[in-house]
Amino acid sequence: MEIFASIFQSVLALISIGVLGFWILKRGIIPDTVITFLTRLAVDIALPCVVFAGIFVNFDPGKMPDWWQLPLWWALFQTIVLGLVLVFRLLGRKDTRSEFSMSLFYQNGLFFPLIVVSGLFGSSSQYSVMLFIFCIFHPVLMFTTAHFFFRKEGHEQKSSINIARVINPVLISTVLAVTVKLTGIYSYLPSFLITVFTMVGAMTLPLLMIILGGSLYIDFQRKGNIYLVETLKFVLVKNFIFPLIFLGLLILINPEYSIALIILLQSAVPPATGTSVRAAREGGNVAIANQFILASFAVSVVSIPLMFTLFSKYFPAP
Repeated sequence: MEIFASIFQSVLALISIGVLGFWILKRGIIPDTVITFLTRLAVDIALPCVVFAGIFVNFDPGKMPDWWQLPLWWALFQTIVLGLVLVFRLLGRKDTRSEFSMSLFYQNGLFFPLIVVSGLFGSSSQYSVMLFIFCIFHPVLMFTTAHFFFRKEGHEQKSSINIARVINPVLISTVLAVTVKLTGIYSYLPSFLITVFTMVGAMTLPLLMIILGGSLYIDFQRKGNIYLVETLKFVLVKNFIFPLIFLGLLILINPEYSIALIILLQSAVPPATGTSVRAAREGGNVAIANQFILASFAVSVVSIPLMFTLFSKYFPAP
């Protein structure tokens, strides 16, 4: 029960900040146009800072000799997710199946797991470092493959790949931080730089959730259709069926606790907040993509603590 309560409060805090963002836009405290600027600030500056600082301060190659295996575990995880998506996408309505599939495939791999890990083990634990390295290629995957979900028969439009998004700031900061630690260059860096990275990175999670809440308000202002049945089906699959399947697989494989922890979290978190942006760029249904995000986020207040409580019965914390 203690684990359930701890994760419940962590996730609820995150959701509450999103509600604050919704309220800020609703009250007109900041104009709609500021959201674009805040998004660039969060994704291109604050997030790379928190990743670099987290790895720099907490990554110890001597205590984590198998760190290089983490991206391989991520690749295995995403391969299994793809197989599940190909099966469960059939539950989605044909005209919104692209959004249904994409939202299942791209999980919120960094922000939600980070807040759960921080709530359970503290912000300086090794699990946050493992999470950063595990997700190193996740943004690249999303930026280079999202358009495949929207390919339709007879549709020959090709989506261009933005190299700046592929070789993105998060990827660069992760590689740079790991290199600095492995080569010993870190001993020559002045401590004030790490303080700067830590302070700037500290605003990442609140800023991203405010952006999400504000973006949802902007989209709801457009008064799109409400897809209640599709959203319920999506939440059932994303928040409950996926993590239960992965829990069963983890019990069979029985990896070490840290790997099992990260994989379970990846399977249980809501969709990436960028899925609605990708839907818009590919000419998809932005309204239903946002409804998938909002509903999954709301239900995750209960579903993530519940799944983690089940997980702890088979994988007790060391």
